[in-house]
Amino acid sequence: MATTPVPAPEAQAAISPIGRVFGVLFSPGKTFEDIVRKPSWLVPIVISTLLSIIAVFALNQRMNWREYVVQQMEKNPRTANLSAEQKQQQSEMGAKITVAIVYVAGVIVPVCFALLVGLVMMGAYNLLAGADARFGQSFAILAHAGMVGIVSTPIFLLVLFLKPPGTIDPENPLATNLGALLPEESAKWLVALCKSFDVFSLWILILIAIGFAAVNPRKLKGAKPYTIAFTVWAVFVVIRTGWAFIFS
Repeated sequence: MATTPVPAPEAQAAISPIGRVFGVLFSPGKTFEDIVRKPSWLVPIVISTLLSIIAVFALNQRMNWREYVVQQMEKNPRTANLSAEQKQQQSEMGAKITVAIVYVAGVIVPVCFALLVGLVMMGAYNLLAGADARFGQSFAILAHAGMVGIVSTPIFLLVLFLKPPGTIDPENPLATNLGALLPEESAKWLVALCKSFDVFSLWILILIAIGFAAVNPRKLKGAKPYTIAFTVWAVFVVIRTGWAFIFS
């Protein structure tokens, strides 16, 4: 008897690199499934780096770092009693160093974030859930989660140029976290704790959970991928808050 051939299942259409960039914001589930199937990171890292460079360039143009350094010196008991000449010398040097640090950070932070957080999350998901995530997948997930910057960077630039020069708080420029609700004299550890509850940070955590859930849907289903992502974040918050408490 003649047998009827079974048609082979059609391969799922791949999403283009640009499609992935916007897909993680509007359709993260399907997009991350495509990313973990064929990991890529170059396009999102380039976009994140360009956005970061634009942001730090604008920040350096609008910030009076010398005045900011002086303000920080006045708050520090070890430098508040320095002479006017000493404060001037240290503020000028501090301003130059700060400008350089901000530019360097703008270039390296996007790739370092994807690399370091990707490694930490890969270890957490593999250890706690046996996800068998590979480094390439983890790096790609974090690189694409960073596309939240497409939303946050324009808002940052808008706030930066709407405010008078030198008035923005470089440590909390967008005020999209609970730290913005605290009075200025609040304890440093409390400020550090409240700043951790940030809208964009939580958005990134959700994208990370969705991305790793796509790596191993059988072992990472329901609330489990979110629980792991937020557990890692909670450990970071505890360390950050404790560090601020010790050195405050």
